[in-house]
Amino acid sequence: MADRRYRLYLILSLAALYTIWGSTYLAIRFAIETLPPFTMAGIRFLIAGAILFFIARLRGEGKPEPRHWAGAALVGTLLLVGGNGGVVWAETRIDSGLAALLVTTMPFWMVLIAWMMPGGKAPSLKTVAGLALGFAGVCLLVAPGAGGAMHVDPIGALAVTLSAISWAAGSVFSRKVPLPATPILSTSLQMLTGGAVLMAVAAATGEPAKFDPSKVSTHSLLALAYLIVFGAIVAYTAFVWLIRNAPPTVASTYSYVNPMVAVVLGWALGGEAISSRIVLAALVIVAGVALVTFAARKEKGDRDRPAEIATAAVCEKPATA
Repeated sequence: MADRRYRLYLILSLAALYTIWGSTYLAIRFAIETLPPFTMAGIRFLIAGAILFFIARLRGEGKPEPRHWAGAALVGTLLLVGGNGGVVWAETRIDSGLAALLVTTMPFWMVLIAWMMPGGKAPSLKTVAGLALGFAGVCLLVAPGAGGAMHVDPIGALAVTLSAISWAAGSVFSRKVPLPATPILSTSLQMLTGGAVLMAVAAATGEPAKFDPSKVSTHSLLALAYLIVFGAIVAYTAFVWLIRNAPPTVASTYSYVNPMVAVVLGWALGGEAISSRIVLAALVIVAGVALVTFAARKEKGDRDRPAEIATAAVCEKPATA
């Protein structure tokens, strides 16, 4: 009976991560049709963070200390402002499926950042091969096609790339700054502080002056509600269960599936184009991520090796969580 229940929870949790986190890229695109990007992201994380904080307090997870708030502010800014906020803004210029594919490169940047950190060690040949393969896929994805076909807005692509770097940096620093031990409380603090910074960015970029609430569509509001309830709470709960009860190789599979789901949903529901080059680039990028991740098996005994850190990266929440 216990085994049957475990299998059921495993299937439901994986299904939630595959479908929900894969669909958040398109939900973001729908939300920002009539909502300003940074304002939308700020509202999303402030509400989701408040809900998770309330849940954490109900569970008796303790009161966060000032140092926890400071650590959460740094990590939340890197993950949710630079990481998620950049993706949200980029989707005003590029398709949601393309954004998802570019976000998939986050483990590559984690490898490079970990290598450049004081005391960092050079990646193995297998890891380097995975990096080369992944970046080749990115070049294939964003390079102009013959005759200008499949043009990818370079500013949008650059914004997503910088977002992936910011997310990678936040993931590295999250292991070095003081944060609450429990994942729900830690995430709630990151969402609350990151959401506050996003609202400040929205104000600095003049979004409030341009925002007309009367023009906000029901479609955008429903997408925002979906991102809060399903993307940030339901899928995150499934993720926490997975990382505590399933092998890392199983829990990390969402990082290979999500971009494919995002591309298909963008095509089926959002009218985004799918070409043979997009499909090929997606396969090459995902293959590179898989190679970097599997290289960690050779480096398992050294927690500071880059590929080991990259394996932890794909078990982190993605930039749309």
